[in-house]
Amino acid sequence: MMYGCEAWTISKQTQKKLEATEMWFLRRMLRISWTAKKTNDTVLEEAHTTRLLISKIRKRQATFFGHVMRREKLENLVTTGMLEGKRSRGKQREKLIEGLTDWLKAGKSLEAIEATKDRKKWRTMIANAVKQGT
Repeated sequence: MMYGCEAWTISKQTQKKLEATEMWFLRRMLRISWTAKKTNDTVLEEAHTTRLLISKIRKRQATFFGHVMRREKLENLVTTGMLEGKRSRGKQREKLIEGLTDWLKAGKSLEAIEATKDRKKWRTMIANAVKQGT
């Protein structure tokens, strides 16, 4: 289901769609009719869970990003967006690193890139972000 999610850039709109899909799945699994007036919070309480889909995707992205940054090859340049050439016109696309730094609360993207070099530090950052949720 989530093959290749490591390379997705998740915008606010995409995140809302994923959360709506996850809620739809939960309601279907719990056999809650769409006419039943239950809030999403009560559905999550009945399922004894929190929103898992976004946090799993972000965790997979962060582990993949750390792996790529430690290799220091062509994938590193592509992922960070540090390629030669002109920028395209219009609004710039969101980069994977920007979404991860927001999720990890790392401040600047350069701090996140530096943190990937120390594997233990990177893993603790990921673990803390997963505990805090999205």
